[in-house]
Amino acid sequence: MKETIARLQHAMAAQGYVTDRATATAAYLALTLHKPLLVEGPPGVGKTEIAKVLAGVLDTELIRLQCYEGLDASTALYEWNYPKQLLHIKLGEGAGQSIGEREAQIFSEPFLLERPLLRAIRASRQTVLLIDEIDRSDEEFEAFLLEVLSEHQVTIPEIGTVRATYEPCVVLTSNRTRELSEALRRRCLYLWIDYPSLEKEVEIVRAKVPAIDTKLAASVAAFVQAVRRHRLIKTPGVAETLDWAHALVALGANTIDDDTASETLGCVLKDEADIRQIRAEVASRGAAAVVAAGESTE
Repeated sequence: MKETIARLQHAMAAQGYVTDRATATAAYLALTLHKPLLVEGPPGVGKTEIAKVLAGVLDTELIRLQCYEGLDASTALYEWNYPKQLLHIKLGEGAGQSIGEREAQIFSEPFLLERPLLRAIRASRQTVLLIDEIDRSDEEFEAFLLEVLSEHQVTIPEIGTVRATYEPCVVLTSNRTRELSEALRRRCLYLWIDYPSLEKEVEIVRAKVPAIDTKLAASVAAFVQAVRRHRLIKTPGVAETLDWAHALVALGANTIDDDTASETLGCVLKDEADIRQIRAEVASRGAAAVVAAGESTE
């Protein structure tokens, strides 16, 4: 069993995802037990990436449902192609069909538009279904989702019940903008992903930005580690670390000096007050001191 989890961890690493044993174990159990995996953590730490990587490891399709306020069942499940239906009705005028016959035609497979949930259920092989930022949807949609995840089936009134032949591997992510229901949590395996350690963040930078110098990668990670210790409006995630690393490589930077740090903070920080705060620290202490502070963070 440990060897199997280790192989999955290596397979995820081969997809460019630097992970630990706990994350690989959670992914393995989700696949083995056919249970949804709920992944929570701060923004930008790689929650969504888990689903993408699992799709790569399984060599299958990733189907993504991006949640937002006001998302309803029809948008997530299926819709009817109304323009095509209207055109069919128009072309069929005078054909002598009854109303029932017309309805049976326009509410049939050729007029059905699959949305992510139905697409995952009707897939001809196992897929990875990513339900991204479930906390942004409302409680009504969450309740609807419980039924779909529990039964792996949906009912389309005009067609009938559609059951999954191959249950999708389901990954849900949440930034905890609201508390999810206990009913949803009980149906899922749970994984919390926090900001990485300095050592892990350096490894991530080197894996994702292969063109970066080893020393510069360490400095970038250390600087961001130090920045996270401040009271900020928007704490930078690993995604921002990688953006900054790519930017520094594009600029041909070999080190993080005061000017470079000050001029490129927009890659790391996404709020004007946060930029002012860190820019002032760089001006008073120097970028090298900020990097050194990050290197001592453990």
